[in-house]
Amino acid sequence: DGIRDFCLSRGLGDVYKRQVLTNTSKNMKYLLYISIILYGTNLISQNSDQIIVNDSITNLDEVIIKSNTILGNKFVARNRTGAAYYLSTDELADFNYTDINRALNKISGVNFYEEDGFGLRPNISIRGTSPERSSKIAIMEDGILISPAPYSASSAYYFPSVARMQAVEVLKGSSQIQYGPYTTGGAINFVSTEIPKSFQGKISSSYGSFNTGQTYSTVGSSNGNFGYMIEYLNYNSNGFKDLGENLNTGFDINEITSKVRFNSSKDAKIDQSLEFKFHYYDEISNETYLGLTDSDFKKSPFLRYIGSGKDKMDAEHNQYLITHEIKISEKFNITSILYHNGFKRNWYKLDDIVHNGESQKISKVISNPDLYSGHLSFVKGEINGASNFLKVKANNRKYVSQGVQTKIDYHWYGKNNSFNDLEIGLRFHYDEEDRFQWEDIYTMNYGVINIDKRGEKGSQGNRVSSANSFASYIMYKYKYNGFTITPGIRYESIKLERNDWGKSNPSRNESGLSYRENNISVLIPGIGLNYNLNNKISIFGGIHKGYSPPGSSDGQKAEESLNSELGARLAFNNVNSEIIFFQNNYSNLLGNDLAATGGFGELDPFNAGEALVNGFEFLLRSNLIDNDKTMIPLSLSYTLTNAKFLTDFGSTQDIWGEVRDGDRIPYIPQHQFNSSLSIQTKDYEINLSANYNGKFSTVANGSLEIPSYLVFDISFIYNLRSDLIFRSKILNLFNKKYSVSRAPAGLRPGHPFGIYAGFEYKF
Repeated sequence: DGIRDFCLSRGLGDVYKRQVLTNTSKNMKYLLYISIILYGTNLISQNSDQIIVNDSITNLDEVIIKSNTILGNKFVARNRTGAAYYLSTDELADFNYTDINRALNKISGVNFYEEDGFGLRPNISIRGTSPERSSKIAIMEDGILISPAPYSASSAYYFPSVARMQAVEVLKGSSQIQYGPYTTGGAINFVSTEIPKSFQGKISSSYGSFNTGQTYSTVGSSNGNFGYMIEYLNYNSNGFKDLGENLNTGFDINEITSKVRFNSSKDAKIDQSLEFKFHYYDEISNETYLGLTDSDFKKSPFLRYIGSGKDKMDAEHNQYLITHEIKISEKFNITSILYHNGFKRNWYKLDDIVHNGESQKISKVISNPDLYSGHLSFVKGEINGASNFLKVKANNRKYVSQGVQTKIDYHWYGKNNSFNDLEIGLRFHYDEEDRFQWEDIYTMNYGVINIDKRGEKGSQGNRVSSANSFASYIMYKYKYNGFTITPGIRYESIKLERNDWGKSNPSRNESGLSYRENNISVLIPGIGLNYNLNNKISIFGGIHKGYSPPGSSDGQKAEESLNSELGARLAFNNVNSEIIFFQNNYSNLLGNDLAATGGFGELDPFNAGEALVNGFEFLLRSNLIDNDKTMIPLSLSYTLTNAKFLTDFGSTQDIWGEVRDGDRIPYIPQHQFNSSLSIQTKDYEINLSANYNGKFSTVANGSLEIPSYLVFDISFIYNLRSDLIFRSKILNLFNKKYSVSRAPAGLRPGHPFGIYAGFEYKF
């Protein structure tokens, strides 16, 4: 792995494949292993028989990561002064997952709860942060914040598609202080398909259960000073839920990505490149917030109430990036990115049920079926009546996220060949969320839904929330022999504003405007340490300040915590493992009023007082068999997370409810376990994954829970030719029927048994 990662990081993938994989000389492999892992090498020439090694020795620290990555390869991830994981192209290809939840299963310390079974809108937590809409972690694509409005409305109603990614990078704890504004749990960076070094492409297509199809194609090349890449992804399904008269409960997503790069000439005094990226995303999904009551879930977990028949998400996202890299010298690099993300969506969905003139939120009806039996019967299409209605809200919103960021990196060697690296980052950023919402009234007779009254535009939300921010950080790395220390500090200055024109002012007349503002400045320090006891054991740890911005209410406190970790990496014979203890001590935990968690959907943060999250992460990788004919790699990961409130308070959120000191933070399972086993030969590959998610409470007092579940996936890959591959997979191999959430409104099922197959052609 170390040899491969080193070669790939220097663009020597072909050298690795030709000289290492095909060379059977044990001495040759040993020489490469020693020279690369212990010292690093300069490869100056190669032919079909040998690699010539330059006499000069250079350290691995000189490998410079590409502009769109934060790790770049597994070798870097394993040698950081904090916990990190690099989910490589090969790992993503094992199951060719389109669901980010399943793709992240194998990474310890990552918690999540599912919602739709396909991973369209994931709820991800790292080390016990609040998982709702992944709003408390820094989510990036190619190093750029990708949530619709990361500061002013961080809930990720748009999420990058893992099916088009080259890699996924996860940072946890003190290793991710460079990537704010959310520094408590960690950061996830999605690395999109890069421009290839020579002409190549791929076309793949698959089809399977629930009329689910996926088509992907990409082509690109580099020639001299010019390179390009263009790709297309379509992912669609009819869905696995049962909505009256076989109505579609699925989705249709189309994506186009293109990149163009211009490089300076090889003989130029200063090496420079300029890259343009464009990405477009379009989604129509027949998704709803409405789940099931406990009794209905037991009888028919894939049922969907007919009253949600009009629910639909219509979304569109675009991204523009201009990346400039300048390599002033071998030691001095500057990377600057100008970016713009635009996102608009209208999630048209059932919000209230009216029975005999009494209106109730769907979350209240589902959680109290006996109290609101009439409302429930009506939404199920069992009764009719002139005084019964459905209120369908058009959650119509537009988002902008744009800015410019620069990273300056300078590294040098000091006395006794010590390595020094100074990294400085700057970012000017603006984002906003524009709400212009309304509510329509529908009647329903014998399961047939008809419009009764169109709502007034802006009557259910007519405001713009925005944020201007300046962020900077300084990170210093010092490495001597086996000791590495990385102190750093981050600075955030944020101005949060909200303009509200009221519910009866669709023209946004300034006379009806209400305004509020909150200004925050914060220093976020951190330090990480790593010490290699020998070439088999290293110990690392760190401490840093966790931070999450507040809302726009004047004087509202931010979320703050003191976070620490201590871990060890072990490598014995053919076994690599990682053991980490972590603790996040919150002085002020923030909650958010989200409709997705049973709230009113105002997004206003509220103070939740003190909380404590601690736990244990374990990761083990080993090749049970590794010879010229067969490889059998095994991977095991386990996470123990204890997450508790330390303060009494009341909450309007169904996901929290009334909270008492000592209550567990909802939707964070205490135990998670994943194992994967593969059989790999020259012609075929079989991969088996088992994922266990422990039970977790869905309200703070523990009165409602989601039971634990164990789900198996299996995939089969067969190389028909060197350029043609057959792929198949089964999700939920034993057809386990299990619930994954009670949010937003009622029990929701996980993905049932599904089988998918297709072909991949490379050229």
